[in-house]
Amino acid sequence: MSTFKRVPVIILNGFLGSGKTTLFRNLLYQSKKKSIHVCAIVNDMSELDVDGELLGNIDFIEEDKSILESIHSYVLSSKKGIELLDRAIQKLISSQNPELIIIETSGSCHPMPLIEYFKEQTQVKLNGVFALVDSLMLTHDFNYGESLIPRMQHNLTQNKRDTVNLLVEQILFCSHLILTKADRVEEAKMLQIASHIQDINPYTSIHSVLFGNLGIESLFELDEYDYFKVAQLVEELKPVLEAEEKADRPYDLATRVIKDDRPFHPQRLWDICHQYLDKRIYRSKGFFWLASRDKHSLLWNQAAGGINLELVGTWRSGIVEDEHHGLSETEIKLLKELLAKESGRFGDRHCDLTVIGDKAQVDRFTDALKSCFLTDEEIAHWANGYEFEDPWPKNLVKITN
Repeated sequence: MSTFKRVPVIILNGFLGSGKTTLFRNLLYQSKKKSIHVCAIVNDMSELDVDGELLGNIDFIEEDKSILESIHSYVLSSKKGIELLDRAIQKLISSQNPELIIIETSGSCHPMPLIEYFKEQTQVKLNGVFALVDSLMLTHDFNYGESLIPRMQHNLTQNKRDTVNLLVEQILFCSHLILTKADRVEEAKMLQIASHIQDINPYTSIHSVLFGNLGIESLFELDEYDYFKVAQLVEELKPVLEAEEKADRPYDLATRVIKDDRPFHPQRLWDICHQYLDKRIYRSKGFFWLASRDKHSLLWNQAAGGINLELVGTWRSGIVEDEHHGLSETEIKLLKELLAKESGRFGDRHCDLTVIGDKAQVDRFTDALKSCFLTDEEIAHWANGYEFEDPWPKNLVKITN
């Protein structure tokens, strides 16, 4: 007689820009290499679904997109988000029979509604709630974590809920805490950070993970999530979070989307970022191009005060325009046919960015970014071969599959 085996689930939770997608991609690569049948659910609060597109571009997921479910425009811990999550899980179980399901939440996701959902499930079991925390952000914004509790206490006295509450609660509910970007913080200070986090959640195990390097086999060794340890927390927070559960975009966060076919002026973009970017812009991400690097599709990846530009690939337009493309006439003809279907002025080149931040700041930064697009006059100069000053680093990280 066979015994029904529940599918283990791992949640990757954590604030905006903490490194969830990097870890997620790494785990998916490992699953393919080691022939472990993993299914993935990714949640992006933006309508652009940047994280879903990044994961969908992994070669083996492109071959079989049925192993990936994407939930966007709703935070997963909202009432609608939970409904969509349940639908995605049922679909993956019935069609895929996975060995493991990994869920990447959006940065504004509260863990408690997810934990309550999984507590009642019979087909899946929650084996881990991983809270990813940016060590650099704790260093700069919270004095190595020391000011987290005082700022949380201040919020409580003021009956205020903001992203400080969210960060502390993500730590309180996690079974495993992963400190990211530890290579950019002194080792002695990392111990200090771990100590302050342990004061918040003495039950959690704390690990430092660089560049998403976590062995996938370790996920199968975890015990089921201990719901008893957070029972009192659930009772205390449930009345407070009932309103949030119905809100698709809680914590006074606002999201703006920038869509344009023009390139950014590299120097103007550099200046605007240094002038306008501060910790109230929690996250901005997406795909874009620079007038000075018109062949390359770039990924914009900003969290708090740090920005990474990563090379995603080459625009088809850039390949066709390159005299040394090295392609056959048939291949070039095919590319030109594809480009003829594009609606933009510059072939397949485009900018799609999401900006997430405090409502009071997000419009100011978004408008500033829009001012960085080339004007009509600058576009004419670009078309005639004008070379723009480019202060951005010459060596970009290339995302590989």
